[in-house]
Amino acid sequence: MANNAEMVNTPNNEKHLTKKDLIKTFILWETMTETCLSYERLMSLGFCHAMTPVINRLYSDDKEERVKALRRHMLFFNTENNWGAFIPGLVASMEEDYANGGNVSEDMIKNIKVGLMGPLAGIGDTVTQGLVKTVTLAIAVDMTLKGSAIGPWIFVFLYTLYLLLMGIFTFNQGYKVGRSVLNKITDKKIMNKITDLLSIIGLTIAGAMVANNVSISTPLVLTFADSTVIFQDLLNAIMPSMLSVVAVGGVFAFLKKGTSVFKIMIAMFIIAVACSLIGIL
Repeated sequence: MANNAEMVNTPNNEKHLTKKDLIKTFILWETMTETCLSYERLMSLGFCHAMTPVINRLYSDDKEERVKALRRHMLFFNTENNWGAFIPGLVASMEEDYANGGNVSEDMIKNIKVGLMGPLAGIGDTVTQGLVKTVTLAIAVDMTLKGSAIGPWIFVFLYTLYLLLMGIFTFNQGYKVGRSVLNKITDKKIMNKITDLLSIIGLTIAGAMVANNVSISTPLVLTFADSTVIFQDLLNAIMPSMLSVVAVGGVFAFLKKGTSVFKIMIAMFIIAVACSLIGIL
């Protein structure tokens, strides 16, 4: 892993990650992030688990900070593992700066995860699933059809080699980029602008996900004399996907109040069935 993270402490009592910490973080990221998915948080539990070597190193003497760090990494997270390994590498360097009282804030750590997870997932899924897996499978299947018993093993070897090399490369690049950028930025105003920018990117991605993945419409039509009011057309004229936005906003409001996800899911199921039976949605 990164060679510039050997020392744990400096004469200024700064906290630094070791090479061993980064190796542990990468191994946990590569092996655990897809083993504990949930509808509530997707990969966040795996991400948080991967960050435990970083958290334990940087906040070993402060239980409250360890708890805060674990909580901020339990927020919803989802990306592609190998290209997305850039994110835990970058976050490790940000946690290092934050632990040493640098310009990085908790909001910036959260926002950069949200801002990067979508674009890297798009690139990673396209290259890994659409290109690399297709090519390696084509080679292996062709060899197998020609009677070669090593065809499946060739696929396992080539695909595993790609996953490991790409994951190690992106993780290291994330850590190195974070170190170089954070060392050069000393103006907190600039950091605040970066945080705001990442917030905007994250909200834009969230809005696009709502519009594309949450589809709620109503067939409700009212007729008055010679005029007909189609409610869905009226809502679309006000704001496209308005019902989807309202539904997501309502769920978010209940989550902010501490309502359990299970209760929200049950309530959504009951509302959907009831509205379907009476023809509202």
